Amino acid sequence: MRLSRRTLLAAATATASLTSAPPAQGAHPHRRTGFENLAASGYEHLRGERIGIVTNPTGVTRDVRHIVDVMHADPRVHLTAVFGPEHGFRGTAQAGGSEGRYDDPATGLPVYDTYLKSGQALADIFTTSGVDTIVFDIQDVGARFYTYIWTLYDCMEAAQLAGKRFVVLDRPNPVTGRAAQGPVLHREFATFVGRQPISQAHGMTVAELARLFNGEFLTTPVPLDTVLMTGWRRSEFYDAWGLPWVPPSPNMPTPDTALVYSGTCLFEGTNLSEGRGTTRPFELLGAEGLDGRWAAAANELGLPGVHFREAHFAPTFSKFQGKTIGGVQIHVHDRPAYDPVRTGIALLVTARQTWSGFAWRADNWIDKLTGSTRVRTMIDAGASTDEVVAGWREELSAFRRIRKNYLLYR
Repeated sequence: MRLSRRTLLAAATATASLTSAPPAQGAHPHRRTGFENLAASGYEHLRGERIGIVTNPTGVTRDVRHIVDVMHADPRVHLTAVFGPEHGFRGTAQAGGSEGRYDDPATGLPVYDTYLKSGQALADIFTTSGVDTIVFDIQDVGARFYTYIWTLYDCMEAAQLAGKRFVVLDRPNPVTGRAAQGPVLHREFATFVGRQPISQAHGMTVAELARLFNGEFLTTPVPLDTVLMTGWRRSEFYDAWGLPWVPPSPNMPTPDTALVYSGTCLFEGTNLSEGRGTTRPFELLGAEGLDGRWAAAANELGLPGVHFREAHFAPTFSKFQGKTIGGVQIHVHDRPAYDPVRTGIALLVTARQTWSGFAWRADNWIDKLTGSTRVRTMIDAGASTDEVVAGWREELSAFRRIRKNYLLYR
């Protein structure tokens, strides 16, 4: 991986940052989201244009009004269309689903389905909608395989093809923006859970990612504006901001889920339950035949910031539906010290060591999640956690150098 020539021209691109507007009504005077800054400016950046917005239930104000409802009611904004991602605009669909094309009952606006659409097919939807500018406002959770950032990428690419302008309204990375962690995707493993070579935990906001996508990965950059937050620090977790948490998807109920997700989502690539169908998805992991030896082995590693408790649970859907199974619950006690990706690898290694029934999913989905065959083949060969983590050191260092050129906050 190398720096694009466009990196050197980043300061001269069409990317604009709106951060100087007065605070929106109800906002904290020193902490404002991208939408709050946009609203405080009187939506001046959108004036005279037909606007379409890519969003979902997380696109809310501090008093939990949806920004689509707010913008639709404001005569200063000509909002004409909504574009729904995976799970849908109103968030009713489970993983791997969407809500389709319909008219929103609350506003009457046409809602178009973007899920699994990209390239010219998605550009045609933007053209059909008749909008001039596409706005993006969705809460991310900081993991490469969380599909909203690839909805962002696909929509940026399609907007360029359709001759549209693109505006990103920034929100916090809920698990901080301190560092990039984990393996970097190899291009031959690109899917909707990873379009481009970024690290498994990217440590960026959506506005920073949009700049990265435009500068490094899009063949032709889209006219891009980013409306930044005010007052966000890279070291802050979500609860420091006082924003309401709206689940970005049905199995992301709390910021605690997001904290572990970039590591334990790897269990989607195994025959173990990743906790779907429980009240603590991605914090509970297990299978039939697992017992307390797994938690004991994980605790013996002394991983920073986390303890593991033997747990028994019965998922109400997904893997092992209706069956009581054994496993672990993750308890993070020191968030700054906790490394979710290393922890996820350690749990894979110890699960394989302590349970004879351990198996990868038959389609090797783990390779799509980790971005190459390396994690799977090293664990199968008996590698330790330290050895697996060392395997991605060089590619992660290269990505961190690129990432640094697109960071917008301290």
